[in-house]
Amino acid sequence: MNVTEKLAILADAAKYDASCSSSGGKGRHSLGTGGIGSTEGMGICHAYAPDGRCISLLKILLTNFCVYDCVYCVNRRSSNVRRARFSVEEVVELTLAFYRRNYIEGLFLSSGIIQSPDHTMEQLVRVARTLRQEHRFGGYIHLKTIPDASPELIDAAGRWADRLSINVEMPTEGGLKALAPEKDLGDIRSAMGRLRLSIEEAKAEKKAPRFAPAGQSTQMIVGADAASDRDVLTASTNLYTNYRLRRVYYSAFSPIPDASKILPLKPPPLVREHRLYQADWLMRFYGFRADEIAPPGENGMLSLDVDPKLAWALRHREQFPVDLNRAPRDMLLRVPGLGVKTVERMIAMRAHRRIRYDDLIRLRIPVKKVAPFVETVDHRPRGDHESRALRRDLREPSQPDLFG
Repeated sequence: MNVTEKLAILADAAKYDASCSSSGGKGRHSLGTGGIGSTEGMGICHAYAPDGRCISLLKILLTNFCVYDCVYCVNRRSSNVRRARFSVEEVVELTLAFYRRNYIEGLFLSSGIIQSPDHTMEQLVRVARTLRQEHRFGGYIHLKTIPDASPELIDAAGRWADRLSINVEMPTEGGLKALAPEKDLGDIRSAMGRLRLSIEEAKAEKKAPRFAPAGQSTQMIVGADAASDRDVLTASTNLYTNYRLRRVYYSAFSPIPDASKILPLKPPPLVREHRLYQADWLMRFYGFRADEIAPPGENGMLSLDVDPKLAWALRHREQFPVDLNRAPRDMLLRVPGLGVKTVERMIAMRAHRRIRYDDLIRLRIPVKKVAPFVETVDHRPRGDHESRALRRDLREPSQPDLFG
């Protein structure tokens, strides 16, 4: 099998991993070093296009062989997919060749487990070390980390990579045991904890060697088990709080060939994944808690027809309308349609004059969505506007099914 054939297989096999943004990386360039590449610290998205279109991040697996038999994974041990494996040298040469052609700005490298976690991790580290040391590659590198690998290898990965990630796979421990019995949640959490300590130590000491400056991330599969959206968001809260993750990515389960009978026959609606990302944003930047977004006592699922902030507002009509001239920042952030930057502009505006309805238009605020929940000097919403009617008026149009 030649390199092009391997690339077709192993780039396609990597498409299920969503956590490949480079946001948060520090700027670096190879000027004056005789090397190649640079990192600007901005977000880089995936990946390889077989027809040669310009891409940003070479996103591949070292191999799609795997000794594990995770039920949801297309590369599991019992799968009958076509297998391929790159050598370390082939990955290095591909990365450099793609960069020289201006196809990519970096490398996202993951792998199935071959022989043992330590053997696989050592191969991943060799790729990053060879690029950095021998070719003085200044581009972005993201390595998937294997939690069962020895701490020494994970430390080595952090020295050469911009970001490391360990996938928690499933939202709950029960789901992981049922669908990936060879993986252990305790091992995953221990590895994440070690990464957190190493990242924080490197940031605290200016003279310390660099260690994964873009932090760590993870990914959860949604819809492969019975976990609710509340379970997913509760798990994410734990990950952000205890392990200081930069991002939690959500990947809607996709049916695979020759799937186990315990897996669902259909994928969850993609809008569910979208709502989870919106809810994640609310927790990270708007001060919401998981139990506010998906409260106990309900079915634990986010609404699919309206976004999570609007759903919260409709459940708490007693807190509205919010006076835009008096309300504190944390309450303004809970108004549907108001973003962080808009709220900051409004607070700055209040220092000079009172906010009027026309100001909402000048700030390019979605007035239809915001107006029922706010009051200004010259505007107060109708008191008889029921939540059910608001939900009907403000719900997002559903996207038609492409396949009928």
